[in-house]
Amino acid sequence: MDRRGFILTALALGGCATVGRPPGGAAPAPLAELEPLYGMQAGREGLTIRVRSGGCTAKQDFAFYVDRRGGAVSIAFGRKHVETCKPAVPEQAELTFGWAELGLASGAPVFLLNPISGAGV
Repeated sequence: MDRRGFILTALALGGCATVGRPPGGAAPAPLAELEPLYGMQAGREGLTIRVRSGGCTAKQDFAFYVDRRGGAVSIAFGRKHVETCKPAVPEQAELTFGWAELGLASGAPVFLLNPISGAGV
């Protein structure tokens, strides 16, 4: 299953932020297919992610999935489609998703399921 398939399946089914595995066990195998992020920051307005961009990445190009199990909230981000613009030099884009948009209370603890890439631009 590729990244887009996982996110589409997840969407069909259904503070502070922490990177890593949610409490209670290992992350499911499809999570390895999630979009690698260059960084993430939880702020007053929402959750901001930094992603690879060819210069034409927009917030609308991403979908998110929020999972609430066992009192823990996990969130995953994925591209809806492959970006087609090709930059001369790789770029990054910052995308902010508001707490209300994510269906979460401001400052709610969440676990980010996407891998963090050490290969920043």
